[in-house]
Amino acid sequence: MKQSIILLHGLFGGLSNWNGVIDHFENRFDIHVPQLPLYEKYTGDTLEYLIEFLDGLVNSANLQNVILIGNSLGGHLAIRYTHLYPHKVSKLVLTGSSGLYENTQFGSFLKRGNRKYIHERVAYTFYAPAIATDELVDEVMRVTTDNNKCLCSIKAAKSAQRDNVAARLPEISTPVFLIWGNDDHITPPDVAVEFKTLLPNAQLIMLSECGHAPMMEKPDEFNSVLEPFITE
Repeated sequence: MKQSIILLHGLFGGLSNWNGVIDHFENRFDIHVPQLPLYEKYTGDTLEYLIEFLDGLVNSANLQNVILIGNSLGGHLAIRYTHLYPHKVSKLVLTGSSGLYENTQFGSFLKRGNRKYIHERVAYTFYAPAIATDELVDEVMRVTTDNNKCLCSIKAAKSAQRDNVAARLPEISTPVFLIWGNDDHITPPDVAVEFKTLLPNAQLIMLSECGHAPMMEKPDEFNSVLEPFITE
């Protein structure tokens, strides 16, 4: 039976963010890439809702000892889920995770329909601005110009900002691998160091000339450092 991996995208991310990881590992692992239900109508806190969603996925697919890999908000969700259900998670991989500090300057409501502004914010995610393709900008524009999706995104961002995980991290004994961009402006390198300090069983690797989404910007390096951790 193949080891199961769940890949969790960030707030403005999508399933395509994980294409490099999927292509590299799909023949050897049972990979699940859920579209997080960020834009569904729900009451209560976004993170709590996402935890319920993730647990439903794990239970319905009868997954055991999963490896959770999360970027940004997806990392935050992975932390909360691992803390709540440690017996269901064998390993945790965080890259550009929120939960301690996040420099979120995306929320300028008045500029949400301004393509130039949105392009600047998407480019800010990466070390190399060229990674901010028209396709990526279009994806974010579709969210920010849709009233419901925009309001849900703001709600999710506020949920993440309220939920500081510092007190929970020392209680997570699960092996954790932090893969961080050395030029991450959104969750800067100091955040990665703080995660490593607070987590009892964590290792950290920094990727140079890399921003907030290492699996997109440095896919070969990301997969190369990830492989020993998830196969050992």
